[in-house]
Amino acid sequence: MASAASPPRKARTRPVAASFAPEEDVPHLPVANPLFLTLGIMTASLIQVLDTTIANVAIPHMQSSLGSTPDEISWVLTSYIVAVAVFMPITGWLADRVGSRRLFISSVAGFIVSSMLCGMAQNVTEMVIFRAMQGATGAFIAPLAQAAMIDTNRPSRQPQMMAIWGIGIMIGPILGPLLGGWLTENWNWRWVFYVNVPLGGISLAILIAALPSREIVRRRFDLMGFALVGTMLVSIQLLLDRGNHVDWFDSAETWVYAFLFLSTAWMAIIHFLTTREALFDREMFANPNFIFGILFSLAMGVVMFATIALLPPMLQRLFGYGVIDTGEALMPRGIGTLLTMQISGMLVRRGFDPRVLIAAGFSIAAYSLWAMTQWSLETDFNQIVLWGFVQGLGMGLVFIPLNASSFATLPAHLRTEASSLLNLARSIGSSVGISIVITMFARNLQTSHADLAGHVTNSVSAVVDFSTIDRFQRLGEAALLALDGEVNRQAAMIAYINDFYLMMWMTLAVIPLTFVMRRPQLGPAGPNNSGKASEP
Repeated sequence: MASAASPPRKARTRPVAASFAPEEDVPHLPVANPLFLTLGIMTASLIQVLDTTIANVAIPHMQSSLGSTPDEISWVLTSYIVAVAVFMPITGWLADRVGSRRLFISSVAGFIVSSMLCGMAQNVTEMVIFRAMQGATGAFIAPLAQAAMIDTNRPSRQPQMMAIWGIGIMIGPILGPLLGGWLTENWNWRWVFYVNVPLGGISLAILIAALPSREIVRRRFDLMGFALVGTMLVSIQLLLDRGNHVDWFDSAETWVYAFLFLSTAWMAIIHFLTTREALFDREMFANPNFIFGILFSLAMGVVMFATIALLPPMLQRLFGYGVIDTGEALMPRGIGTLLTMQISGMLVRRGFDPRVLIAAGFSIAAYSLWAMTQWSLETDFNQIVLWGFVQGLGMGLVFIPLNASSFATLPAHLRTEASSLLNLARSIGSSVGISIVITMFARNLQTSHADLAGHVTNSVSAVVDFSTIDRFQRLGEAALLALDGEVNRQAAMIAYINDFYLMMWMTLAVIPLTFVMRRPQLGPAGPNNSGKASEP
């Protein structure tokens, strides 16, 4: 229910008919050329999503060039993630306060400038500051882009627009390492950031020329809520990102993050329930489909980004792939996503139950993860391509029905705020997933190495005669090092397989929740924006 202290917002929440008549199939914000605007929106979304992963492969080159330690250079990634988490939740309030058009254009302009500054950084302190600026300005782009794609197109076309927008969101993290590696190897690590300038310039020109704006709504800023939510998000992101670096709860630093997260989380909940005008409109949280949308976005972030984080180091360290080869092996995942996004968008427009599509998508993803648990060091390129493609098919089936179901029963004025929370949930899910799989990998690697090393004896090794090591010490040590290297490779493969098993069970656990959702009225007439849903 909207707060009584915000009459302008309440006036805009009048329910409309349960479904659109054909003559009502009109966009919330009509534009002269939707396809031209879509190009600008998608370009902005793509450069923002690329920057979540494109800098990862350039980190060793940055460390050498900037003269920093491994711990210092890790803050280049952490500062970006933390800044996004802090500023994304206030997208809805800022869009209401200054106008969605002005905020979107300012965000893209700020992202371009901060990208240039990152490329010009002369030391690690400057790089961390500029990356934080990049995260702060880029935090608004994804939710504003998603809301704009919905607002400027007819309701009957919105699933198709979500498919187009989802292509950039899903493929960006896959393209990032490939593009970053190619730029770093053939040009310079600074071009990882400079590449945003021409692309961002094109997007900025289109947005200035064609982007409409929602009406401005004067809302009081919930400073206390922002402080509590911001501290909560910063602490959980630092806990997840730094935990593996400092050996988790063996470090006092981790306990500080955990204490801050727990204390601010319950305070934020109480403040949200009791304040007159909260940071987030409480009307959203009375919508069960939106709540489930947040849960599924978390799950998608875990499965999608955790897998993407695992595969490149596995292919490069264990299989000996180069950066370009790794990108080629992962590219079919994006192709699979592209195909099923278009198919699911078409099915949603024709009234197919989105819950079935979501369940089918997670089932296919779980099956692909099971197939990946059968991999070994002898697995060939074709198998990696095949099951990456299949996993992409599953994720593509989930994305469009999930977004359509989440937005279908929300009033139009809540879309920007809802989009910011859904994108934030996916971002936190990716941080949780990456943290879990990296931690489990490190622990399983140690355990598997100890188990395998205990079985390396004369009876199983024809390579080394252990009784001769004392007489031929130098040759014996070399042979033992070779054996240890092979044991490490086998232990690492086992650790990766255990991670695939873990993600498979996490994916399967989400599927039953799909049918707890209420089926929204989606079809040729478009989504139901009345705030109501059909019965299960």
